[in-house]
Amino acid sequence: MLATSVPALHANEEDLNSPPVVTAKAWVISDAASGKLLWQHEADQQRKAASTAKVMCAYTVFQLATKDPSIMSEWVKISQLAGTTVGSTAELKPGEQIQVKDALLAMLLPSGNDAGNALAEHFHLRLAPPDEVLLNAGLDNPLLNTRSHFIAEMNRFARQIGMTQTIYRSSFGDGGTEHDRTTTAADLSRLAFAAMQLPAFRTAVATRHHEARIKKADGSLRTASWKNSNALLELDLGYDGIKTGLTNQAGHCLIASGQREQRRLHVVVLGSTSEEARDSDARNLFRWAWTQQP
Repeated sequence: MLATSVPALHANEEDLNSPPVVTAKAWVISDAASGKLLWQHEADQQRKAASTAKVMCAYTVFQLATKDPSIMSEWVKISQLAGTTVGSTAELKPGEQIQVKDALLAMLLPSGNDAGNALAEHFHLRLAPPDEVLLNAGLDNPLLNTRSHFIAEMNRFARQIGMTQTIYRSSFGDGGTEHDRTTTAADLSRLAFAAMQLPAFRTAVATRHHEARIKKADGSLRTASWKNSNALLELDLGYDGIKTGLTNQAGHCLIASGQREQRRLHVVVLGSTSEEARDSDARNLFRWAWTQQP
């Protein structure tokens, strides 16, 4: 098979100072120490962003735990709704129980939609209901009546940290209709900065593998084991978080954190064309950014 012919470029036509060409539809590189956006492409374009919503779900629980650390040891009962959630799963079954601290890892590592719903249901009644803006944005959906207060809290935290182009309609993904858009690459960069200020969050998203005790419906115990879906962690090249995401509409998404020498950066890529492309997109943006002057 003959290779596809690519027109040759002359040296003076290649801008060596430009960011690399990537498949992502939108991306951001930001300074992890300050949160400042350094380079971007379509950073303010509202998009679906799949399971990156789980970062805000986890951030919300960790923030609640700063006020009452005991909640991390509470047992979450898996409802019929949570245990039958479609999509990526931590394989939690209806009637089982899991501690909050483990439910967070069940959500963040294998990207368990079931754990995201379970956490939202667990804290729902402790939190304020959605305001009129959020109700009009879709949180008035009767299907959310066991989770809407928690999702509203996610949105309240989003407002606090300056995510002005974001509306969460689910605790674990995009939610809403096929036409609704959840967030932007710039807003996810702001979320990464805020979440990585929390030591417990940093530890969670850097965890490669976790085992947890699960109480079965009959009262016996089983051990669950989860591996982190973020393949960059396996490279031992300074990457230490944060979260992957994938749906047909959102494409392959990643919020990533990495450090080279003393310089830590956050990279967000949304809408990459494949899992391999997503990881390559992020790594190429990191590598290029680390060569630039601070």
